[in-house]
Amino acid sequence: MKSDLERLMTARGYAALLVLGGAAHNAPMYYLSNGAAVTERSVLIQPRAAAPLLFVSAMERDEAARSGLDVRSALPRLNELRAAGGNELTATARWLGELLAEAGVRGGTVAAYGQADLGAGHALLTALAELLPQYNFVGEFDHSLIQQAMVTKDAAEAKRIRAVGTKTMRVVAGTEAFLTRHRAKKGGLVKKDGAPLTIGDVKRHIRGLLHAENLADASNGTIFAIGRDAGVPHSRGRDADPLALGQTIIYDIFPAEPGGGYFFDFTRTWCLGYAPPEVAQAYADVLAAFKAVMRALTLTPGELCRSYQDLACDVLEARGHPTLRTDPRGLEGYVHSLAHGVGLNIHEAPSFSGAPTNTDRLEPGMVITIEPGVYYPERGYGVRLEDCLWLNPATLKFETLGRYHKRLVLNGPNW
Repeated sequence: MKSDLERLMTARGYAALLVLGGAAHNAPMYYLSNGAAVTERSVLIQPRAAAPLLFVSAMERDEAARSGLDVRSALPRLNELRAAGGNELTATARWLGELLAEAGVRGGTVAAYGQADLGAGHALLTALAELLPQYNFVGEFDHSLIQQAMVTKDAAEAKRIRAVGTKTMRVVAGTEAFLTRHRAKKGGLVKKDGAPLTIGDVKRHIRGLLHAENLADASNGTIFAIGRDAGVPHSRGRDADPLALGQTIIYDIFPAEPGGGYFFDFTRTWCLGYAPPEVAQAYADVLAAFKAVMRALTLTPGELCRSYQDLACDVLEARGHPTLRTDPRGLEGYVHSLAHGVGLNIHEAPSFSGAPTNTDRLEPGMVITIEPGVYYPERGYGVRLEDCLWLNPATLKFETLGRYHKRLVLNGPNW
């Protein structure tokens, strides 16, 4: 949580955090600017044990003021440095040095974050190190300080994720209603003109439902995949595929607040009309793993995250499915980890990898998914179930942030 920033900065020996870029799709800026709609020439400096400063274009002063931070206009000075000579890189590095000094940071280790092309970021950090030797500029590859702060959510953040979840449930219900009002003919759903209803038709309807709820399809598109594609976990589904009866559909939807805000993540598996016996059994197996993990979560908060992956493997292996534990390179059975964190990124800490090196533990305030699944692409099906949960710090109980039925088979008027 943001209240942990000073402690985390002290532990890592950071004098300040330097965040560059706009807020959209830039979690560090969005997080520290409280979601203000600032754009690419923005700079946020968070000194240790002091209030942050947000430097923006004067054109964005009203939007930046919504952050509640001390907002200052700094672009005229950058233009002066450009005009004084030197290239853009040098002017930008000197400008950032002046902003750090204005924020009261005159030396020490500064951790850099933000959004830029990898090469441009490397060039800027190199120039900063050369021109401003009083600072030690560092980057973090994994488990960054901001990631560590974001891994737990306060009640206000959880409320926002829950609100996205509530809207998402309406989108899912609207999708189910769209499917079940279509007629079946010759083993598949058809439109009024008798043409097959396709994955592309359903996805266009989903996009309309998301728009109506003011949700952003912000992370590479909703998964709505049928048959063999449902057997490859991240296959999005092919627009031309018809909606056939009796085949598994994996519907994985992960919308976000517009402008780079909080995500929600949710999956259901459906069969239209009926489920073949093998699919029904696989679904029962995945549901058993899901329920076993949910029972364990209510009994043992604070455990190592990998222990829940082991539990899911125990259940699915006992029911005859290969897992990553029995075949780390396998492409069938249970081929991914159980869960992940959710927040301003669709995938955040903690990790639920079963690797012995994974030391992540469940902490109060975490928002996580639980999503066991089994996949058999060559048999033409896959199954996954996913809910999104918050570990309420006040009660130390997990709360499901979006509830929807877990029926496998959907039925329409003449199926």
